[in-house]
Order: sequence, then C-alpha cells, then structure tokens
Amino acid sequence: MKNRNEAIPQPELGLKSYSTQPFPFKVGLFGIGLDTYWAQFDGLENRLKGYLDRVEGRFVRPGVEVVNLGLVDSPEKALVAGHRFRQADIDLLFIYVTTYALSATVLPVVQRAKVPVIVLNLAPEPAINYEWFNRLNDRTKMTGEWLAYCSACPVPEIANVFKRANIPFHQVTGMLENDPEGWQEIDDWIEAGRVAHVMAHNCLGLMGNYYSGMLDIYSDLTLQNATFGGHMKIVEVDELSALRETVSEAQIQERIALFAETFDVQDDCLPAELERAARTSVALDQLVELHGLGSLAYYHKGSGNPANEDTMSSVILGNSLLTARGVPVAGEYEVKNAQAMKIMDSFGVGGSFTEYYAMDFADDVVLMGHDGPGHIRIAEGKTKVRPLYVYHGKVGKGLSVEMSVKNGPVTLLSVVETGNGKISLLVAEGESVPGPILQIGNTNSRYRFSLGARHFVQTWNSHGPAHHCAVGVGHIASKLAKLGALLNVEVIRVC
Repeated sequence: MKNRNEAIPQPELGLKSYSTQPFPFKVGLFGIGLDTYWAQFDGLENRLKGYLDRVEGRFVRPGVEVVNLGLVDSPEKALVAGHRFRQADIDLLFIYVTTYALSATVLPVVQRAKVPVIVLNLAPEPAINYEWFNRLNDRTKMTGEWLAYCSACPVPEIANVFKRANIPFHQVTGMLENDPEGWQEIDDWIEAGRVAHVMAHNCLGLMGNYYSGMLDIYSDLTLQNATFGGHMKIVEVDELSALRETVSEAQIQERIALFAETFDVQDDCLPAELERAARTSVALDQLVELHGLGSLAYYHKGSGNPANEDTMSSVILGNSLLTARGVPVAGEYEVKNAQAMKIMDSFGVGGSFTEYYAMDFADDVVLMGHDGPGHIRIAEGKTKVRPLYVYHGKVGKGLSVEMSVKNGPVTLLSVVETGNGKISLLVAEGESVPGPILQIGNTNSRYRFSLGARHFVQTWNSHGPAHHCAVGVGHIASKLAKLGALLNVEVIRVC
C-alpha cells in the first residue's frame, strides 16, 4: 500500500502544470571541525569529509539544489563561507557537526548567511566499540578515533552562542546512517524550507470581491505578505469575461474532451453547460498564464452584468483543473484559505477547500465539504460532474463537482489571523472514512478524529479560525510545525 505521507502523483491532464518556480530552492551545507587536529591525527580530516559527503548525498533530490562548502575548520574560513553562502542565495542552512569545533567557526557563517539554521548532531555509528577502542594501545590513535565520534561535543557551545547572539536555530540529534527517525526529521526540515520558498515566490490572484457579511473571511493582505512573502495581484472579472470571448470552438471541444477524460460527467449535464464551462476553463488557463498566478481567491456575484454572471457561474470545472495542476483556487474570496491550500499542495498532499457543516453523532464523525472547485487529485475515485439549478446563496446555475477525499489519513490546515495582528497555523490530523455522503454536487467527506467529533469541533473552534480550511491526504503535522518554525509563526495542533 502506498505511504499516505508520500506526495500524491501528478495526474496526466494533458495541460501545463503551474507548480514550477523560476528561482531554485537552495540548501546550504557545511561541516565544522578544528584545523589544529589535522596534523595531529592522521586520516581524521578525510574521514570527516567522507561523513559530510554522505550527508550531501542524502540531501540530493528533485527540486532542491545543495550548496556544500565542505569542511570549515577556522574562523577565517568561516567568514569566507558566510559570504559564499550569501552570494549563492541559499534559503536554508544545515551545519553538520563532525567533531569538536570552535563556536567562532560557526557564528560568522550564520551571521552573514541570514537564513534559518539547523544544527545536525549525527553520530557516525550507534555506539563506540569500547572494547576495540581500548585495545588500540596508542593514545594518539585513540584520541583521533575519539574525535571522530565527538559530534555532540560542541553543540552546547554553539547553542549558547546562538542564544546570546539572538539567532534562532533548530537541531536534529541522531545517527549518520540507519536512523529513520532522525532522517525523517531532516527530510521534514528540507520539505518545510522548500514550501516556505514556494510561498515566498507565489503570486496569489485576487478576483472579484468578498461574499458580503462573512466577517471571518476578511483578510489583512499586508499581514499575509509580511508573513509568507509572495505577491498579490488584483485581477478583474471583466478580463476573464473578455478572454472567454476569444476562445475558439476547437478549444471548447478539446476542453470538453478533457472533461470527459478527467471527470465522471453525469448524463444529465447539458451540452450547453459543458460548452459554457469549457469556454471559461480555457479562459482561466489564459488568465493564470498572463499574470503568472500560483493560486487564486475569487468570488463575484455577477448580478447586473450578464457576461460576468455567465463567467462566474461556469468556473467550477476549470478551477478544479487548475487546483489539480498546482494553482489552488479558493472560493468566496477566502485569501487565508488560498494560502492554506497552496501550503498543502506544495507539500504534495493536495489541499482541497472545505468546511464542516454537520456532525454525525451516531458514527462519531464530522461531515465536511463545500461547493465550488475540489482538489480532484485527492478524490476517492473519479470526481463526478453534476448540474445544479441553483447555487445556494449565490447567483446563477451550472455545473459543479462532487467528490470525497481519499479514505485514509488526512491533515486539516487553517491559516488564522489572530486578534493581535499575527498569523497562526491551526492543524489537525484525522482520517477520511467511508460511509454515506450527501450527493448534492458538492465536495463531501466524513472525518474521524482521535478527540471524537464533539471535542474536535469544540477545540478547533476555540482557536478562532475562519470557517474554511484546507484538507490534504496523509499526516503532515510535523512538517507544518517546521514550516511554522521557519516562518516564526505559531503552530497549534488540535490532534
């Protein structure tokens, strides 16, 4: 069975994926040692360099560039390394402690690099072979061998200096090999850094306006930019309507064929509605391409302008395709949830727009879903397309998607704007479970939580999130905690 924490596969949708970034994510790496030792202990320097090479080998993966400056063993080399890391434009810095090293060999690097720091305290073996060691009968060789195991020795010194210099840092303590727990933590740091990099370079499109009266979804855009980085671009519904007029009949038929391949289109979907949705879907792709959007929040009544009403009542299929291709689309102009969806999608676990709307006390589950687009890559089975003759609480009618999130582990994420002008991440791990859902042309799922339905809802509500959140497959609370640490954002885990 597939590990539910692995990234979900990219579907073959016959369309461009918008998930790539023009600026590569770079991880800085260097080892530390003490140059005085090399002349005293034959082979020690090369041995430690070999350890560092093994760490670099484990760092290499798609989407990550590793900048390894080797073994830094003096304050003079540290200053040079700091400049080189800054010139390389790294996003995250790992310090591999190979043996005792002066804190003066570390501080100049970190001060110059000015990026989040993770200290790796990785022993080369589970334990020293004490009996073998004590039979060496050569105190110099014994000291050299001892130094090869001294990765833990300078970490308190380094931590003390970082604290006194007001430099935040993180640690991983474990073994160089055969340590799944330690290396999972390292992998999580790398993934969290990569997602922070994605958010810092993301362009979030804002199209339309708020759903009037939903006070919880109103957002402080400056606070969002200050916290996550990135850029927000206001795009006009009128522009999307104008783009629709340029879509050719051939493009419409090609998109209808894609709908038939991607979705389970129900027999009662009228050809005219499929054509309307196809025209809008092609125009949405063009809008995303024109503005370089990596995510989108939208809502517009469209009343009083027939062209805009036609546009905004036919976006659901196109927005679902975009969401599946790395451009998460959040309805009701929910900026905070567009951010949450982008975070989840960047971790490779989906990120579908949802909210809880009812509770099933008989089965102790929470019923969650929403109208509008869904993340079809994380659907249980093929996503259905159904016609709706009214969009409840909204203008218009048209086609909608109906899906449940894959059965198995899930994570919920809410980006919360607190009352004190800060952002926090609210996280919960649970399970999507099989069972009856409401077949009303919306996304609908049943979720079970370790707290139980009653206590989950009360605890989640107590932290004051907006009523929307993002759901992804797998349990990734540990990764989200590390993302929060890198962004200096509080992460609150409900379960």
